[in-house]
Amino acid sequence: MNAPLRFNEALLIAGHAFEPFQCVAWALQDGTGALSLAVIDRTETRIGRKLISSSTYSDPEQLEALLLQARAELNGEGYQLQSWAMPK
Repeated sequence: MNAPLRFNEALLIAGHAFEPFQCVAWALQDGTGALSLAVIDRTETRIGRKLISSSTYSDPEQLEALLLQARAELNGEGYQLQSWAMPK
């Protein structure tokens, strides 16, 4: 996947990256195009959060690196995530 990602594509990819937990995302209203992601557990507790610039989420390689880092942080905190790979 080398083409730039659109906002909705990035949201779908991020949503799958954190299963079985829920990923909630929204665009910040500050005009920067940044995306805020929150990972929520089954008790509706936020267990992770990332702010992603539009240049990062539109670039598949940068998005993959950020999501892998976030997954590693959650794994390090003891959360079990399903296996995941960036779509090709």
